[in-house]
Amino acid sequence: MQHASASVRLAAVSLLSTVAWAAAPWQDAPVTKETPATKDAPASSEAPATQDAPAAADAPAAPPAGKIIEGAVNVYSWAPDDSAKRVEAKDIDLRKVFEDLGPVATRWYQHAITLSNPWFEGRAPGVRGNDLAAEYLEFWMKDTGLEPAFPAVGTDGVTPKDGEWTSYMQEFALTGGSPKVELAQASFGGKDLERGKDYAVLGISGTAKAEAPVTFVGYGIEKGEGGYSSYEEGADLTGRIAMVLRYEPLDDRGHSKWASRRFSEFANMSDKINAIVDRGAAGIILVAPPGVRYGKPDLEDVSTSRWGRPLDIPVVQASAELAESILKAGAPDKGSLMDWRVLADEGKVKTVALGDGSKLALETKLSVGGTPTQNVGGVLRGKGSLKDEWVVVGAHYDHVGYGYFGTSPQYTGQLHPGADDNASGTSAMLCVAQLVAERYAAKDAPADARSVLFLGFTAEESGLRGSKWFVEHPTIPGDKMSLMVNMDMVGRLRSDDLAVGGMSSAKDMVEIMRPVFERSGLVIRADPSGRGPSDHASFYGAGIPVVFIYTGNHDDYHTPKDKGYTLNPEGAAKIVGMTTDMVMTIATRPEKLEFKQGSGRSADRGYAAVRLGVMPRMDDERPEGAPNNGVMVDAVSADTSASDAGIRKDDVLLAWNGEELEGASTMMAKLRSHKPGDVVKLKVWREGKEVELDVTLRAAKPKE
Repeated sequence: MQHASASVRLAAVSLLSTVAWAAAPWQDAPVTKETPATKDAPASSEAPATQDAPAAADAPAAPPAGKIIEGAVNVYSWAPDDSAKRVEAKDIDLRKVFEDLGPVATRWYQHAITLSNPWFEGRAPGVRGNDLAAEYLEFWMKDTGLEPAFPAVGTDGVTPKDGEWTSYMQEFALTGGSPKVELAQASFGGKDLERGKDYAVLGISGTAKAEAPVTFVGYGIEKGEGGYSSYEEGADLTGRIAMVLRYEPLDDRGHSKWASRRFSEFANMSDKINAIVDRGAAGIILVAPPGVRYGKPDLEDVSTSRWGRPLDIPVVQASAELAESILKAGAPDKGSLMDWRVLADEGKVKTVALGDGSKLALETKLSVGGTPTQNVGGVLRGKGSLKDEWVVVGAHYDHVGYGYFGTSPQYTGQLHPGADDNASGTSAMLCVAQLVAERYAAKDAPADARSVLFLGFTAEESGLRGSKWFVEHPTIPGDKMSLMVNMDMVGRLRSDDLAVGGMSSAKDMVEIMRPVFERSGLVIRADPSGRGPSDHASFYGAGIPVVFIYTGNHDDYHTPKDKGYTLNPEGAAKIVGMTTDMVMTIATRPEKLEFKQGSGRSADRGYAAVRLGVMPRMDDERPEGAPNNGVMVDAVSADTSASDAGIRKDDVLLAWNGEELEGASTMMAKLRSHKPGDVVKLKVWREGKEVELDVTLRAAKPKE
């Protein structure tokens, strides 16, 4: 397979080269005590050797000095050159591979393979796998000897800011998460119906029940093209359950009669539902019209059917078989479901009250309290005069689950293991915790050392919401944090080339870190920016110096192909060693790092010659009545194409020059096809109405 050669490359690593690299203070190989300490290195008699230091005759050769390249790194497009010739795969002795690589690489790889196992369901908040991953982190933090980092959870399920630290979990709820079906009961013709087969409860459904006959309302469109309407004047649905067809009138090929591609604005579900509710319906049954060409024939679920705020009536979707049974029981002489669809297509049927044989009972109960999730934290207590100051080492353990957000439409519904993103960083954080804990417990441990908080963040993929929650609800004061180290996607080191951001987030950061980088033997891309699309940005925004460690982008990013066997444990062990050195350096440095505001540039995304200037919302929370498709705008940058055109926060971008925007990835593809000065027409949903905006695209440039 494509990545098998990576394992062979690992097997080819000699024991000598592995031991030579491992001769750093936080690894198992010894170093001569005569080696002079480098400026700002950890105060330890086992300070790492430099190239100029004399070595004992029997000591392993010192590793080559690291190389530092200062300058901005585009985290969206940068990837190291990996064109080195690979070894052909033959026999692989995995035991020897990992014995040669050493305990750190082995331990890291075990963590990464475990966390990226499909059993964890892609670790998205709201799935059981996210909770299991949190328990996994808690287990290993306890095993390492870390203390709890948070107060006990309150009766409301949220962790308070204050109180005795007795828990490893910082619990909170993500607003806007998909509701959960607590109760679903339905019966027709004296028989109970099976949820998931006969019907599905929709996300807009209320906690309510209804027992009534059915009224067929066609497509449920109040006013369509050419005077089309599904309702007789004064139509009253009081005491009735409305059966409504999805989408809009179709031709004999199943294509929309009113749109050249897919469907027009008349297919909007929120408008249909509002029209039914306004007429007093006791419940709603949605039905996919048979033979529809571009529609979705399958049953929806709660996460994909929240077309506004929950109603006060039950709302379900019926299978085609159930819908046809209801129609035939209530109007035996009117034909099949397809016959009803054709009549509705031609406007020959409006509201039709079916007979008592169509009577059915519905009862639904949905919880709407948000999605419970948790950050996970463990504390290594400091010593001496520095014990009340802190270093934070973090990594997000969540991923995108089954791809219902944060990925391309073609991957929706497929499990995303998230090995590099970010089982790799989570595993590295756990390994750093163990190595730093061992240093703090050693006989020659530094007398003065800052406390270290190790944090596993949830909901990073949903807009950095776990790290934002911690920063907004901290258990340690921000002015006591000397540095936050973030490890996100560190599993694919190539050509020993590593990006380290945040190099201008503190005064003299590069010079302070230079000895660490040189000892690492790596090529360090010292990026000045403290901003970026990961959890360190939350801390940087709160005035805390940050470091962001990253091995670069790749084609498997946010796809189901980001699997454990693609990772590089040899490289990860090098990064763990360097990060441990970094943490020890800052933890034992007498002076606290001095934050620098507004330094460095944010990465130019590099995906197009033009920039729109909107930040898409990463979670699924939307305003009341907003469509479920399109790109929800979470923020608009000043002085951009979007701000010029009047695009606003909470707008939903629906179409680009008449072509539907399925999501953010579709919008990115559109941008790539344009040049500065092009004018595009954007269809935008705004506060219940659709508007069309002309947008003149500006050239993309780095944002200060």
